[in-house]
Order: sequence, then structure tokens, then C-alpha cells
Amino acid sequence: MKLSLTRTSLSSILAPLLCNSHPSHRPISSLSVSHRPTSLTPETTPLFLRPPTSSASLSDLLKFRNWAETLSSSAGASFSAQDNGPDTHLLLRELTWLLEDALENPKTLAYCNPSAVSNDLLVSLRTDLEELYTLWKQRIDERRPFQYIVGCEHWRDLVLGVREGVLIPRPETEQVVELVSDAIKGNDELGDGLWADLGTGSGAIAIGIARILRDRGMVIATDLSPVAVEVASFNVQRYNLQDKVVIRQGSWFGPLKEAEGDLVGIVSNPPYIPTEHINGLQAEVKHEPRLALDGGTDGIGDLLYLCNGAVSMLKPGGFFAFETNGEKQCKFLLDYMETKVKGSFNDINIVSDFAGIQRFVTGFRTR
Repeated sequence: MKLSLTRTSLSSILAPLLCNSHPSHRPISSLSVSHRPTSLTPETTPLFLRPPTSSASLSDLLKFRNWAETLSSSAGASFSAQDNGPDTHLLLRELTWLLEDALENPKTLAYCNPSAVSNDLLVSLRTDLEELYTLWKQRIDERRPFQYIVGCEHWRDLVLGVREGVLIPRPETEQVVELVSDAIKGNDELGDGLWADLGTGSGAIAIGIARILRDRGMVIATDLSPVAVEVASFNVQRYNLQDKVVIRQGSWFGPLKEAEGDLVGIVSNPPYIPTEHINGLQAEVKHEPRLALDGGTDGIGDLLYLCNGAVSMLKPGGFFAFETNGEKQCKFLLDYMETKVKGSFNDINIVSDFAGIQRFVTGFRTR
């Protein structure tokens, strides 16, 4: 059975999905609104992308760095002991990255040393010095995540915009894109159709897959959060993938009803942390949206919903990859697929992440 979609058939599926005429009174759980990529406000644009609108002397910049280093040195040991948080070494690295993002010319840091204290040469900054003090105080006093401080996260070969209200993409999630790449290498027809990234957050996985597909298939990315939709749209635009990635606001498969049975692939990094574990998370993680973290009583509810939805949404032979909390959830999900929805999937596998932790469940819709 051929999986590939002709350009005509793919267009016919996308046409109703791209329609933007939906009554405003529809409940958010079933809302499906297309979002064209838009620019973020100056306050939410990643620091390294802002224009250099401020300046400071080298001596004042050095004073800030010395103050921030002292603050970091006194806090690092306690953070590590409290909840395995960032130690002093990591905080000092983050401070360097903050300065590199803030300076129009990062090479200026090479001159920011005690011998330059008397040098009143002005350097261009992307934010004012007062804001740098405020940001680093938030990093230490509030344990605000560094990614929110600078407004971005480095992920694979991407630099993605993030801000409060959007989950910070994790290194282990990078492997989802690798799993998709391997699946397409094993069956080239998977590269021609429509993929779905459910709970897209910053759009990381969707963008990663779109770059693999090149000029072939397309990705539709959904998220319930309007903030995530805005940030994902910004990231899609920055990588010039507006013709490859469609961002939709809505809950899981809600915005994809017109594509039922036509998806060649489904990927998701859903909320999977059991509710009782949320309060014990690292302080930085507690700044992230609970909606993207809390997986309910046992953390498995959304994963089971995605599994059941994949039965009707995937084409025969279509691929899926779901990220989980670890070995226990992986085995539970595999057993569920082999018993509760028996015969719906084949070649179901548990895949470990780069740290050796069983993290992903993958498989194919039975032909």
C-alpha cells in the first residue's frame, strides 16, 4: 500500500485545515485557529536579536560582572544542595552567555578585565545595564530559568525563542527528530505526507521535522496555549518555514479533524509528570507552564489519549513517536498498545534517550 500523497491530495487535506473562519464562541478545547507567524514584542524578543539601543562603559560593565559573579558564587552551592539546581560553575557560564547575548560585539568581553577598569570606552548593548542587574537578580533570587532571562534556548542546530508560558525544549527531546529521520530513511514515502506535532510548545520538534522534509511533506503543529502558538509562530517565521509548518491553536487532535486517517506521522512530548511529583521539581522548572508538565494522577493520561487518537488519525503504515517520563510509562504504554488496542500498531519499540533512560515509544499503524 502506497503511503505517499500527491501534491493534489495533500493540498485537498490542507485546504480545510488552513481555513480561518471559526466562530469566536467555540470552547478552547475544540478551537482550531490557524496562526500566521508574527513578530514578538520588543520585551519578548530574544535578547540576542534585539537592536543595540543602549551603551555602558567597560568599567561599569566590569562592575556588573563582578557583582554577578559574587552573587553566583554565594548561591550556587545552596541551589545544588536544595534540589540539584545549577551549581556555581554553571551559573558563571550562564553569566558569560548573558553578556555575550547583551553585547553588540561579544568580543568586547576580552577587554572586560581589571586592567581595563580605567577605560571609559563605551560599548553597545542590546539592553541597558540596569536591566542586566534586574535580570541576574531574578536568576538568583527567583531561580528564574536562564532561558527565560535571555529569551531563547539552543536546541539541535536551532536557536529557539522561548518565554514564560512556553515549555523550554529539553536536550532529550532532540532525539524525537532523529527517530523521525530514521523512520523516513526506512520508508521514503513517509517524507511526502502530512505530519502532526501535538503540544508543540516552542515549535522545536515541528521545525526540526520540517527541515528534514525539505521541499516534500508538511507539518501541522498544535498547542492549547495561545502563548505557545505565538512563540512557535515566531520561531517558524525566523527559520523561514511558513510554507512547511502550520501552527494551530487547539487541544491535541481537535484542530486536525479534517486530516483523520491521512497523517503519515504523529509526534508528541506531552505532559507526563505525575501531579504528586510537581511540587518536588527543581525551582527553575516550576516557572514553566504547569499545563505542559502535569500529566495527571499517574502522568499517563495524555499519552493514552494520544495513543487512542493515533489509531484513527494515522494512515496505514504511518509512524508515531511519543516521549514519556521513563521506563515505567514506556512499558505501560507498550502493554496498552499490545492489549487494549491490539492489532492497531506494529513494530512497537521502546527507545532509550542519550543518557540511557528508556524515554520514547515508537511504532507504525498496522496496514
